Order: sequence, then structure tokens, then C-alpha cells
Amino acid sequence: MSEPHALARCSWCSSDPLYQAYHDTEWGVPQHDARMLWEMLMLEGFQAGLSWITILKKREAFRKAFANFEPNKVARFTERDIERLMGDAGIVRSRAKIEATIAGAKIYGGMQARGEDFATFCWSFTDGQVIEGDGRNFPVSTPLSERISKELKARGFKFVGPVIVYAWMQAIGMVNDHAAHCFRRGQVQGPAFRA
Repeated sequence: MSEPHALARCSWCSSDPLYQAYHDTEWGVPQHDARMLWEMLMLEGFQAGLSWITILKKREAFRKAFANFEPNKVARFTERDIERLMGDAGIVRSRAKIEATIAGAKIYGGMQARGEDFATFCWSFTDGQVIEGDGRNFPVSTPLSERISKELKARGFKFVGPVIVYAWMQAIGMVNDHAAHCFRRGQVQGPAFRA
């Protein structure tokens, strides 16, 4: 097998080893764990106005700062926690995004309390199926990301515009947008990766 750096990959992951590892093992793999889907949505929100590599480099600091993105713990964060997070140089220190994450945890918990699984909710938009991109055209948003965005906003989520939602859909494997030449494209296709 070729060395990792010699593999044909999506062009966005460049030559950064961290980016390549994320691309090779996580990006585009269908994710069905409700907590992880929520974590990724929150991290995509933090990305707004920034690059994903910035968030990826800070991901472990984010996990430490946000109680490993356990929604029931984050939902109990107080003003003191917000001040602590605003002083944490390891994360993106945006009060609006921090408050949106805490609010997002409360929304997640409310859904759970009503018997609504977040993973089931997320995948309901595609009937549990992965949408296969053509590997050549890569939109920044789609009518489906607009629909999901509207539904998330209606529930009270913030930083979930159609572009952020589409990036999240790609990241969590709801859409297979690996490039046609990318070695991972075929690996995340097929029944083994469907809900």
C-alpha cells in the first residue's frame, strides 16, 4: 500500500498531517451516534468565519472545555462557565458561539426528554440514506441543507445556516462528497455505510 502522503485525496486536506488523518478516518464516514452528531454540529458552528483546520487543531481543547461535549453537562453551564470559556485561549472565544453551544445542549436535552433521538432526527431528512455527490461538483449549500437549517433554527439552534449545515452534512457522512479521484470515496460508499 502507498504511504499516506502519496494517496490521492480531496484537495482541501492539503499536506497537513492532522487534516489528512481527519480526512482519511472521519470525514464523510456516516456517523449515527447522537452525541457525536451534536458535537460536530456545535464545532461546525464555531467554525463560522474560520477555517476547519483551525477548529480541528483546537478540537481537544474544545472537548476539555465543553465537558467532552456531553450535552447534559454542557446544558448546566452557568455564567461562571461562560467566563471561564471566554478566558480559554485553547478554544475560539466567541461569547455568542459559546452561548449558542450551551443553548444547543439544552435543546438536545429537551428533544431527548420528549423521546426524540437526535440521530434519528438528523438522518430523517435523508430517510437514513447517504446522498452520493458526483465527486466533481461541490456546492456550499443545497436545498436540503436549507431545509435542515430552517428546522434546526425553528428548534432554537444558532450558527446553523445552510452553508454550516452542508459542511456538517459532509463531515458526518450524510453526503459523500469525496472527490472522484479520492481513495476514500469508494470506501465510504455502499450498504456497509448506510443507516
